[in-house]
Amino acid sequence: MKSANASVVAGIVLIALGVLLLLDRLGVMDTAAFVAPLIFAAVGVLFLSLFVRRRENWWAAIPGSVFLGLAAVITTTQLTGGAWGAAFLFLFMGAGFAAVFLREPGNWWALIPSGVMLTLAVIVALPQELQGTPTAAVLFLGLAATFGVLSLIPVRVDDTSSHTERMKWPLIPAGILTVMGLIFVLQATALLIPTDFAFPAVMIVAGAALVVYAYLAHRDGRQKAQGPGPRAG
Repeated sequence: MKSANASVVAGIVLIALGVLLLLDRLGVMDTAAFVAPLIFAAVGVLFLSLFVRRRENWWAAIPGSVFLGLAAVITTTQLTGGAWGAAFLFLFMGAGFAAVFLREPGNWWALIPSGVMLTLAVIVALPQELQGTPTAAVLFLGLAATFGVLSLIPVRVDDTSSHTERMKWPLIPAGILTVMGLIFVLQATALLIPTDFAFPAVMIVAGAALVVYAYLAHRDGRQKAQGPGPRAG
């Protein structure tokens, strides 16, 4: 059944490519520009069909999103002359990594490249007037939001237990990146912070974040060591 479905998809793709090439040879329309995005889209659909078919095929969402993104880039570039083209590649890749996590929540790591790709998509889509300091602000704040979301995701403590808990370490890079992003935001809004004060401020905040993290880890370790109290009755 699976091989039959794959044969149907491959047959449709070959028919479509043959029709486009025939129309091009007959001079009816210039179809050469449609061949490459159609091939990329077809390969992407094949990978997504693998992703949907089985839960363990979560990996197929990554190459599927890349090929669909390439098809979107080529099509958008031809229609708009290059504007927004690259943003679609990062957007599709970000969605692909997000799909990896949604299919298998144990793959929490996929949220990091997903957030990075979505942040890059926003940066590429920014107008020319906002290039420079605002771009740096979007980059740092987007990465901070990525680690902030990661800290909210419950993950399994180990493979043999169903107990889950939220990770605390993402709060450290989230805090540092937020400070960096806010510095660039202030610079972009003409509330400039001299560089001589900016980096010491970042170091102080980073050190405070490490102290808080160590305190929380020590407190949780003491609570686990003590264990639950004796039950009454």
